Amino acid sequence: MTSSPSPRPPRPNPAFRRLRGQRSPSEFAAAVRRAAREIGERVSCDARYIGRVEAGEIRCPNYAYERVFLHMFPDHTLADLGFAPRSAVRGRGARATAPAPPTYDTQETYETHASYDEHTYDDQNHEESDVRRRAFMTGGTATVAAVSLGPFGLLSDDPATAADRPVHRAGSSEASALEDAVRSIRVLDDRHGADGLYRRAAAPLRTAYSLLDAGATRQKVTDRLYAGAGELAISVGWLAHDSGRFDDARSHYAEALATSRMCGDAALEAHAFCNTAFLARDAGRPREAVRAAQAAQRAARPLGSHRLLSLLALREAGGWAGLADRAGCERALVRAQAFFGRGSSDADPEWMTFFGEAELEGLEAQCWSTLGDWTRAARHALRATQLLDPHFTRNTALFTAELADDLARGGHPDEAAAAGLRVLALLEEVQSSRIRTMLAGTARVLLPHRRATGVSAFLDRHTSLPRTHVRTASATVPAPAKASGRS
Repeated sequence: MTSSPSPRPPRPNPAFRRLRGQRSPSEFAAAVRRAAREIGERVSCDARYIGRVEAGEIRCPNYAYERVFLHMFPDHTLADLGFAPRSAVRGRGARATAPAPPTYDTQETYETHASYDEHTYDDQNHEESDVRRRAFMTGGTATVAAVSLGPFGLLSDDPATAADRPVHRAGSSEASALEDAVRSIRVLDDRHGADGLYRRAAAPLRTAYSLLDAGATRQKVTDRLYAGAGELAISVGWLAHDSGRFDDARSHYAEALATSRMCGDAALEAHAFCNTAFLARDAGRPREAVRAAQAAQRAARPLGSHRLLSLLALREAGGWAGLADRAGCERALVRAQAFFGRGSSDADPEWMTFFGEAELEGLEAQCWSTLGDWTRAARHALRATQLLDPHFTRNTALFTAELADDLARGGHPDEAAAAGLRVLALLEEVQSSRIRTMLAGTARVLLPHRRATGVSAFLDRHTSLPRTHVRTASATVPAPAKASGRS
């Protein structure tokens, strides 16, 4: 839903920026989501929304956000938060000076981030969110993809037909739609996992590269298209990766890496190498994982993001663990902790919204698990589940599955069964072959302990789980027993 922007230039909102303080936009957005849950509101606030508020693009929040912000800052009014009076941005007076409504964001819940006629869209958004959720839960992949990714990718049509459509020279609207498609994929994956999304998400990727071939109106648009196409290739690659299609994932990551080299985008190069390292570890190539993670760190150093360097050190640690090099793994983990301790910054990439203390703990748990230190692994996995933002439903299931497996292998079958049952409940919302594979491994470990408290109930429920075909990179490479969070 887009329209011509208002002729009135936005004025930055320094008051709101001061309230954010030292927190990054992503961290502040997470705090907004937590505050919303405290009062029963539903908002999908992200770093982009916080940036738009601070830039003055959102002159007055919709009613849901207003309630959340006033809950967070009870001694403030909307004016204290730097917003304009609602009467100034809606109604006849406002429409006389700004005849066209501003651009609406395309997030998973299609929240009304704009200030024009908010109440009407709020009611519609909650209904659309429920429709999207039901479509996904009933296996309506085409439906959910068309609704969630439609602004960019012709997804209401057959993907092959969409790919054959002629593409004209792109402008800023096409670049924005491409960026929104990437965000939509990430939000859906955070909540539901990759299975069912992958094939539909490939259509906007083909369209993105068709736009690059057709050229753009300005160099700035060209740069955005290259970055957007590269990030979309990584997102589609991750969907393939998480659903066990390792060869497809490797191809998409290589495509993103080539794109980064063509346009000289160090941030995109670091992201592509990051995911390549992740895939190599899962595919049983730990030495390649170490080298790709080190290449990612070389690309990332000039970017100024300590959080990114922390994640890349964790990717390297995972590779060393796969090589059974405990000393190398520990050195990389120490670097990861040190970089993480330096805090977040505005230089942190947008795609790293998933990476917080919970992810740090979860990835360290996987390293100790790979090294066979089940007690230490379980301690970190438990910490990860306790710290994780509930917004990341998929990762909640992932790290709980990690915890169940570590407990089972560490000789605590009753606790492992309890954690496994929690994962089974989450699989009603999450579709991820990787998590199912992890849980199947845990079930095999628990088979000899059927008489332990809760184990029989877990095994029976696991047996009744609908069967899905888990794809692998080749016949000789098993689906990964461990997994880590999305990138």
